[in-house]
Amino acid sequence: MPFPELNLSLGLTDNDGSVFYSGSGEGKVIVHTDTALKKHTITITISEQQVGSVNLKTHFEGAEIPAEIEVPTYQMIITDDRSNEKEVYKVTRDTFFYREQTTKKGLWSFLGLKFLAPKNFLFDNIPFEPLYENIETFDISKYRTLNQEQLTYTFQKEGQNIQIFAGDINTLKVKKGTSYFIIVDEKKGQRFIGDILYREKFLKLTPKVTLNIIKRKQVSRSMETNKEGHTDRLIYI
Repeated sequence: MPFPELNLSLGLTDNDGSVFYSGSGEGKVIVHTDTALKKHTITITISEQQVGSVNLKTHFEGAEIPAEIEVPTYQMIITDDRSNEKEVYKVTRDTFFYREQTTKKGLWSFLGLKFLAPKNFLFDNIPFEPLYENIETFDISKYRTLNQEQLTYTFQKEGQNIQIFAGDINTLKVKKGTSYFIIVDEKKGQRFIGDILYREKFLKLTPKVTLNIIKRKQVSRSMETNKEGHTDRLIYI
């Protein structure tokens, strides 16, 4: 367990008459050492700024269901209060679960030949958003699980399960009832994992890890895709 900050300092002088020995204490200070034990903080901020998209496997066994779906990604920033080094990542903020297949409206539907009409696929979204403030902050230090290939922070808020995942996104199988923030980097999550471990080593004492989630102005309730998994339509709350 990290020690609290003590706010102590140690001064050594070249004067035999130090005030600690009933002397005058007028000598020049030649050594000054800050002995404070500081608990540093790593800060992860998930923003509302959309910065692209990523294809995620659906892991659904239905033959006609898209093998992957297109999910928007958002900017995520990580820093710490000692080095102030800033790194930027992409992260998902939406967790889609397949609901049903629909028929796309068009000429074939109008003619009564629905079997010839293109198929759409409807996915429900289970996001996690701040409820009352524009930004919500969590201390997630105690909720970390790490192995050689992935790093997760799993916690709860008002009965909702939340997971931050860094690793190979193709191996993640989403579970209903959990909202996921999936970190996307060019090294299958290893860049983010290495970043966290480097900062922890640099800060020496086990640091506090703070998560900030910025509320989005619009959140989709569901999404329609085509057979290839590309987004045709977002349905908003």
